[in-house]
Amino acid sequence: MLASQPYTRKLIEVIENVGAAGAGMSHSLLERRDVKTVGVLIVSSDRGMAGAYASNIIRLAETRIVELQKANVDVLVYAVGKKAQSYFRYRGYRIEQAYLGVTDTPGYGDARAIANTAMAAYAEGRIDSLETFYTEYQTAMRQVPVSREMLPITPPERAEGDGPSVSYEFEPSPEEILDRLLPRYVEASVFNMLLEASASEHSARRRAMKAATDNADELIRALTIQANRARQAEITTAITEIVGGAEALAE
Repeated sequence: MLASQPYTRKLIEVIENVGAAGAGMSHSLLERRDVKTVGVLIVSSDRGMAGAYASNIIRLAETRIVELQKANVDVLVYAVGKKAQSYFRYRGYRIEQAYLGVTDTPGYGDARAIANTAMAAYAEGRIDSLETFYTEYQTAMRQVPVSREMLPITPPERAEGDGPSVSYEFEPSPEEILDRLLPRYVEASVFNMLLEASASEHSARRRAMKAATDNADELIRALTIQANRARQAEITTAITEIVGGAEALAE
């Protein structure tokens, strides 16, 4: 997960420079328009036994979907993982595309396929915005469900403390470079999102399994004590009966 971040940061840096050189350039992925249909990309999981991992991100996404529907905005669901697919299909939501079997070990090819589908839908006008919902990995003990707008792309801006800007000459033209870089940027963003979600899922599953193991150990201890007490009571009763019988015979 950490290894993929420098690539994305470098892409952002190059896009900043290209954007500065070609101020006023237009691109289909930068174009903002009236929002009538929103694509909602939800990264859940293919397997269970991960505590509330899947339900937390599904709840966040569904809350947003309900808000959009109340505003008379159509919603197309792009589900990553069986949990999201099953949940939203059962409740009658329109699932435009489902991606199964990619959440455990996501590859860049998976990210490219998802990104290409979303970019094509945006370029063709089938969606006017793409919102993503996934679980952000912060620490081994903390993972947070978050949402991000991925399309249209918001061009990064240089911060005032970034130092003096440098003038670049581009070959080919800034427009051609941007046409190649923006799709790569979307692919890299989706890939980072999948990696963070996968790391979060594995951490959540590890915690859930540890909690289940601890609970099982505690239950075994409690049942062992209960069984020992029952056995002790049974033995005591048997001894008492034997002693009582012996005394009766002696009399």
